[in-house]
Amino acid sequence: MTHPLRYYVAPLMLVLLLLPTQALAGIVVGSFNVLHLGWSNGKNYEKLAHVAKHFDLLALQEVMTEEGLERLVNEMEAASGERWGVMASHAIGRGSYREMYAFVWRERAVEYAGGAVVYIDARDQFAREPFLAKFRSRHTGQEIAMANIHVLYGNSVGDRLPEIQAMADIWDWMAEVYPGVPRKIVGDFNLAPQHRAWGALRERGAVPAIQTGATTLSPRQGRYANLYDNIWKEAGAFQISERGILRFPDLLGITHERARDVVSDHAPVYVALGGARLELVPFQARQFDTRVVAANDPAYDCIDLNRSDYQDLTRLPHIGDARARDIQAGRPWQSAQELRRINGIGPARVADIIGSGLLCQG
Repeated sequence: MTHPLRYYVAPLMLVLLLLPTQALAGIVVGSFNVLHLGWSNGKNYEKLAHVAKHFDLLALQEVMTEEGLERLVNEMEAASGERWGVMASHAIGRGSYREMYAFVWRERAVEYAGGAVVYIDARDQFAREPFLAKFRSRHTGQEIAMANIHVLYGNSVGDRLPEIQAMADIWDWMAEVYPGVPRKIVGDFNLAPQHRAWGALRERGAVPAIQTGATTLSPRQGRYANLYDNIWKEAGAFQISERGILRFPDLLGITHERARDVVSDHAPVYVALGGARLELVPFQARQFDTRVVAANDPAYDCIDLNRSDYQDLTRLPHIGDARARDIQAGRPWQSAQELRRINGIGPARVADIIGSGLLCQG
């Protein structure tokens, strides 16, 4: 199924409704600059979704279109066989260049707990004001207040420092908006955590989860350049069982140059909470079986939308576990064109399903 993009009412914002198996004791929280998601830039959504589904709650930066975000979530559902929640800001920025922030979460592990809002930047400190929301682990009940931001890169480090120094204001504001809830500021900061500009935030008890390594991909194979992506967290407020950088080119079996072209030029960062662990699953492209497949009834030698069982339905292009269940729940079907009633199945995907040659005719 697809998620119709749902909307929350909040000041200055428009909110869109968007692991390998982790230990049930906790959740894995990540942050990922997904490099102009939604532009016509040759992005491989299947590979991107494979990386993203390793996390239970993931903050995204550089989301450019609603369509790109919806497509990513649909691919995540197809790859994981699970339902994912999604939420995004409106397009934020100065001038003609604008980005959206987004959160995606595995619905069996995480729930949205309210408070979605774009930071009210009264002093105009940010080129792209942070997007904030509160979430709750379904496993432990712990709440997390998260601010998602992409700091302006500018022409030099000096252009980034005003926004970095203003993180202290966001930290204080979060304490007012989400009283008593542990805080995190996550995103692409375009500045290493050791820089002195972080002093004001550190003085308030925030510490970077990732203190060594690098997250930006160099075109040279195996090289990472800068530790720009991070998760600043309230010291002592979280039980962290693991933290790190997911170096996805190795996971996907592709070069850094290829990874930059089809996925992103940033690697995601993460923290595992409450005993959870990140378990990497090697990427395998989905193979659509073009052979004739028998349905439940021996009289059929094809996949029938009204008669085939759950496993047969998942052989169709773009049909994972969640959509196979939706097909079963939506019976009877008069034609394959009616599959457009399922969220995430548009005209192009219907054409792929029909063109596969797997469906029963008539």
